[in-house]
Amino acid sequence: MNYAVIWTKKALDQLALAWVGANDRTAVQRASNRIDAKLGMHPWAHGESRGGNDRLFFDAPLAVFYRIDDSDRKVYVISVALTK
Repeated sequence: MNYAVIWTKKALDQLALAWVGANDRTAVQRASNRIDAKLGMHPWAHGESRGGNDRLFFDAPLAVFYRIDDSDRKVYVISVALTK
């Protein structure tokens, strides 16, 4: 991976709640794995800009808000939500 993907405690807690509340828990797990892989390889190529280094990325059934730190080659997943 080109970037280290770091899920904040808040994001991990939200991911756990999304998993518990999901109709298809396997889909949540697969989406989180895809998000991890995609953001680790090319964080600028995914999602929509939210100003500066902040981006919003949808990979059903999840949406993640993340921040890219190019100087440290890290991506911080700040929050996660289950999409409808």
